[in-house]
Amino acid sequence: MTSNFKELKRECYEANMELPQLGLVVYTFGNVSAVDRDRAVFAIKPSGLPYGNLKAEDIVIVDYDNRVVEGKMRPSSDTKTHAFLYKNWVEIGGICHTHSTFAVSWAQAQMDIPIFGTTHADHNTKDIPCAPPMADALIAGDYEHMTGQQILDCFSEKKLSYEEVEMVLIGNHGPFTWGKNASKAVYNSRVLEEIAHMAFLTLQINPKAPRLKPALIQKHYDRKHGKGAYYGQES
Repeated sequence: MTSNFKELKRECYEANMELPQLGLVVYTFGNVSAVDRDRAVFAIKPSGLPYGNLKAEDIVIVDYDNRVVEGKMRPSSDTKTHAFLYKNWVEIGGICHTHSTFAVSWAQAQMDIPIFGTTHADHNTKDIPCAPPMADALIAGDYEHMTGQQILDCFSEKKLSYEEVEMVLIGNHGPFTWGKNASKAVYNSRVLEEIAHMAFLTLQINPKAPRLKPALIQKHYDRKHGKGAYYGQES
């Protein structure tokens, strides 16, 4: 049967296949989704399918209310979290969830990742937030849906913009990242893992390591993202 979502499935498939290549997942861990805002649907990896067996045609198309629009397999168990974020954060084009080692370690420690260096500042001017673990009553309820609410509540409480800070840790769980498309969401997951690793090593070398000073934070962020950005080549 011909798919009505061939390009969306391809984008989602290619992004998912980057995860094992980048060392962000093992076995069947993790998932990436890609949204089509015009048609109010998104593509997501099937639940529990090994990456080595995944094909573009296996990708499942779901609407924002978690109804399967196209696909024979069950979508990722995290589908409701993705749907919640797409509904509430309208500028997101792709979402990535992994269980990468260092990001998960910070999540398990229930700690924000401090901004120690310019690698972090190249991508964020803030600490990478860690949302507190979910309350028992919510865990017993619609868990994956409430994970999305958990992320929104964290950003609201910390007064963060999802368009600037494109990553979060869920306490005792792991990272979610997002971006303008699925590929950018995966990029942000790899950046987050590297920052988490560097921050861990920094505190091993010096448990009292100082945070990066504000002037350097702003300089490094602005040279990539500000109005006068000059990093890279002009398009």
